Amino acid sequence: MNKDELMWVEKYRPKKLNEIVGLRHIVESVQAFLKNPKTMPHLLLAGIPGTGKTTMALCIARELFGDNWKTFTLELNASDERGINTVRDRIKGFSRYSRASFGNVPFAIIILDESDQMTRPAQTALRRIMETSSRTSRFILICNYSNKIIEPIQSRCAIFRFSKLNKTAMVDHIKNIAEKEKLQVSSEVAEKIIDYSNGDLRYAINALQTAAAYGEGEITEKTVLQVVGEASPKQVQLMLTRALSGNFSEARKMMYDLIGQYGFSGSEIVRQVQRELMKVSYLTDSQKAELTNIIGEYDYRLTQGANSDIQLSALLAQFSKFKK
Repeated sequence: MNKDELMWVEKYRPKKLNEIVGLRHIVESVQAFLKNPKTMPHLLLAGIPGTGKTTMALCIARELFGDNWKTFTLELNASDERGINTVRDRIKGFSRYSRASFGNVPFAIIILDESDQMTRPAQTALRRIMETSSRTSRFILICNYSNKIIEPIQSRCAIFRFSKLNKTAMVDHIKNIAEKEKLQVSSEVAEKIIDYSNGDLRYAINALQTAAAYGEGEITEKTVLQVVGEASPKQVQLMLTRALSGNFSEARKMMYDLIGQYGFSGSEIVRQVQRELMKVSYLTDSQKAELTNIIGEYDYRLTQGANSDIQLSALLAQFSKFKK
């Protein structure tokens, strides 16, 4: 496939550990393992989506095996069956054969993405395979929630926890991609994309690519708002101000305008209200905490299937009563 036809997430995915964005401390630890591959343990990469876990695993495979990495790597992703039969058949079959003939690396790599979705019997079977095939295989388990991985597996792995990426590094990466794609993106707009991505670099790159289709060479904040499905922060702040000043009817009218103009769900509006509430300067920390508690209650009701119009109206009513 022509490189220009790739999604930008794949086109600009790092190929080497040194190219990975914003994970210097983890990269340095992994590089220390790779200096003597024979001593490398099984790895567990845990953390929020879009922070580079899968990229890290693929870079490790490339560093160990070079251009032959696909021959010596079994990658099971989200589309694969995660039951015990997969463990018994595919994983056990692949792990059983020695790769001692490949230079200084006497093992193959097995990458299990979304391993926290594996059933408990499958994890129990995997634990035994990790134990018996350590001479011929190394496992790299990738998950969002490490607490869903059974303790016997965790104890056999070196655990790396991926937190939100450094904002400055993400902004620089977005601007670098924009420059290569001949797009005009200011630092302020790049920061907006990162803010809306909430630490997910994959989401940010996808948003940039989508915005490029709208922007015709220049990406503005308005274009970004269209792409990420967010209302203007000023509109949400104005609705909040109306509600907190006791003007319930006006705040409710603005809420319906937001739903009609952008087609938001109730949960999306609640998320934006929470984000903008933290920016209201005239509220004390204790007041923000109390209002956040109220938001949490209505967010829970929405997740349980309550009517969004009624719940959002009730939320604004609580805000309108707050000052009184």
